[in-house]
Amino acid sequence: MSNQVRVAVVQAAPVPFDKAAGVASVARLAKEAAAKGAKIVLFPEAYIPCYPRGMFFGSSVGKRTDEGRKDFRRYYEESIDVPGEETVLLGQAAAEAGVYLTLGVIERDSGSLLCTVLFFGPDGAYLGKHRKLKPTGSERLIWSQGDGSTLTVVDTPYGKMGSVICWENYMPLLRAAMYGKGTSIYLAPTADPRDSWQATIKHIALEGRCFVLSCNQFQTKDMVPADLPGYGDLAAEPDLMCRGGSAILDPMGNYLAGPLYGEEGILVADLDLGRLAEARFDFDAVGHYARNDVFTLFVDERPQKGIAYIKEETA
Repeated sequence: MSNQVRVAVVQAAPVPFDKAAGVASVARLAKEAAAKGAKIVLFPEAYIPCYPRGMFFGSSVGKRTDEGRKDFRRYYEESIDVPGEETVLLGQAAAEAGVYLTLGVIERDSGSLLCTVLFFGPDGAYLGKHRKLKPTGSERLIWSQGDGSTLTVVDTPYGKMGSVICWENYMPLLRAAMYGKGTSIYLAPTADPRDSWQATIKHIALEGRCFVLSCNQFQTKDMVPADLPGYGDLAAEPDLMCRGGSAILDPMGNYLAGPLYGEEGILVADLDLGRLAEARFDFDAVGHYARNDVFTLFVDERPQKGIAYIKEETA
């Protein structure tokens, strides 16, 4: 395993409701990060086609509107299939930049949408995905939930890399499951720009004794297409809808880059992977600091399917 690696988090503005433009921006910005020497590049949660901040989709308790359905239809049509045409293009972008590329997308599965993180290798290979286990608050209106079959951890020359999305990181058993998989480069794409999020990623670094890369979008209201039927939902939103807060931390909770607020930008940092051993000298959550005689976590990684088709065998 290499002892050092340069990583980047891309705090960029999305192109709301436009997956083609979103894919193009990933390709361009991944090259910019690679030009800075990065070998691992992280984009925010729901970067393609966007995190629909402030939108109601015409819904309140016991009520849905035709206009809201049209908003959802557009969001659905601009989300992506995995695998699909966009994943081919994203793989090409990773290969052209020569980086491990990880980004948040909204994935279509039948009639449902899921908040997903995709992993691509520097050769362009699709390496897997993680589906957000529990959408937060009103996200549950538009996103379905994942299952244990996509707790993906990717082997890289720099150690094991996995992703947990936004407020999933407040699920202590999920964090433990990722630590148990040996995650040393912990990716936390998010949509949370609050100061309290910084406390969260510092805690993860200290608890997991891992490097943490957190990446958020930068978004202003004028980026949202004004022809959306539900555009009026945004009237109460401030002009600066998401200020960012992307950052890179070491295994002792120290900032290596960021947090970055109020603008787009690419943060880079050099990870000294030997720091992992230093940090775990006095704390290893799933090793010498565990009490396996008292606590045991069982993780069900089977796909959860609601329909099973059983066909009679023929001779």
